[in-house]
Order: sequence, then structure tokens, then C-alpha cells
Amino acid sequence: MKIVFMGTPDFSVGALNALLEAGHEIAAVVTQPDKPKGRKMELQYPPVKEAALKHHLRICQPERVKKNEEFYRMLTEISPDVIVVVAFGQILPKEILTLPRYGCINIHASLLPRYRGAAPIQWAVINGEEKTGVTTMQMNEGLDTGDILEKTEIILGQKETGGSLFDKLSKAGAELIVQTLSALEQGKITPVRQDDSQSSYAGMLDKKLGCIDFSNSAVSIERLIRGLNPWPSAYTFLNGKTLKLWAADVQEEEYEGVCGEIVEIGKDCIRVKTGKGTLVVRELQLEGKKRMDTATFLRGYQLEKGIILNGSK
Repeated sequence: MKIVFMGTPDFSVGALNALLEAGHEIAAVVTQPDKPKGRKMELQYPPVKEAALKHHLRICQPERVKKNEEFYRMLTEISPDVIVVVAFGQILPKEILTLPRYGCINIHASLLPRYRGAAPIQWAVINGEEKTGVTTMQMNEGLDTGDILEKTEIILGQKETGGSLFDKLSKAGAELIVQTLSALEQGKITPVRQDDSQSSYAGMLDKKLGCIDFSNSAVSIERLIRGLNPWPSAYTFLNGKTLKLWAADVQEEEYEGVCGEIVEIGKDCIRVKTGKGTLVVRELQLEGKKRMDTATFLRGYQLEKGIILNGSK
């Protein structure tokens, strides 16, 4: 097929590579504009642009695609069979959605209609889902509301993080889009309308979400830690400094004290009282320091039982 590929972050790169490997013609790659990053605010390419450059593909980076006559004219001239959209980052107008022969096909990182929205991967971990997956969807003007084409399920590991699940779903999505396009060409797919009554929304992540409320259960806090690993990370404050928690276990045993209190210090862990159960911290990072296991941290930091970790400096 002749394809226009629209995507921006790392998650999209695997799909682009898979389509090329499958022999499809990528007539153009559309991605978000370069953005300044770092202390020097130097312009950084989106990951999809970097991948497209390696393959010497035509690249387009419109500030906006809606009401953009020049961009629409370019798409019309290309006349793609299909537009594949993977975490592009902009809403597509109806005239683009209906332009290609096979429309616009989206890879979404959940089992739709569950977890529509911007952060389905992290919320699946935070909410303790046993399984999630990827869905190929015929896009419409709604937010992840288009007809379902195909799905692939992924079982979450006991210690699944947002990062590890991201990698699994990116790979699964790359494989699924190749399969879906082949089935579409052969007329073997019957689109299925989503059941809106079964939908849920996975809102955008921000750093404030990572601030740990120790009045919650140890189970929910441990899931938050994994879901927000590696970004934006779960954190608390220790003696006025930000303390990121990267890995923890859950212990059912209850201790006396207040929520957030360090109730026991072991050789390789810190136990913190929560609203239900005890959080056993295994890996952390104090402001200004490197990420490390708790045993290493305790060898270099004098920590006392009874200190209370809290949500502010």
C-alpha cells in the first residue's frame, strides 16, 4: 500500500519500521515540529523524524493539520491508500479522515473501548489491570471512538512498569498494523462498533499525579510507583528534599504510627506505614543523587526510624 505515516514519540517508531519491512511504500512521514529541550534549549527531533531520516523518507512537520490548506493539498497529491496514525498528537479533521481509500487507521495502546485517551499504558498499571493490549481502529472525529478492526492482548507482569509495558505494546502494535493492513486489502476485516457503555478514559499524566498520598493503601501506592516509572515518577519528600520511589513491595503487616512514617529500617529496605498495609521501598532517588537500590542508599545516608515522608517540602 501507499501509506502516509503520522506519529511522533518512541512508541510510533516500531510501527513505521514494521511497515517498511513489510514492503509498504511510505510516501510521507508526518510528525510534530522539533522542540527545544535541555538547558541550552536546543531543538530536538521527534523520534519518528529521526527514524524517517535514517530511511530517507519525505518528512512533514506542520504546526497544525486542521484548516491547513497546504498540508491537505500535499496529502491530496500523494493520494495515499491509507493514513496510519500512531500517537501523532493532533486531532485530524474529517476531510483528512475520509481522504484515503482505506481511511485513517490508528494504533491505540489499549483494548478499546477501555482506556480511551492519552495515557492508556500507565493507567492500566496504576489501576491494577491483569491484561491490556493494542487495538487497530478506523478513526472517526471522536476521541478513540472509531470502529475496532483488530486487537492483540498482553498480560501484565507482576512487576510491570509503565516503561516495560510501553515497550511490549509498541512491539505488539507494530506487528498488528501490518496484519491489519494485509487483512483490509484482502477484505477479511469487518469493523466492529465500540460499546460506549464499556468505555473508560485515561487522562493525561502530569508530575502532580506522582505525589504519593500515604493514606492510600500500600497496594495502590506500589501500582502508582510502577505505573509512573520512568515518567513522571512517583515521589514524596524527605527532610525537605524530593525523594523519588522507583520500586517497592507490599507487606500486609500493620505497624503503629501515622501514614508516611518510616516504621522500620532494614539492611536493604525501608518500611513505610500507609492507609492499609506497609510499603517496602526497594529502590529510590534522593534529590541531587543518582537512582539506587535502598541498600546502597542506606550505606550513605543516615536515616532514622520515625521520620515522616510527606507530600510537601
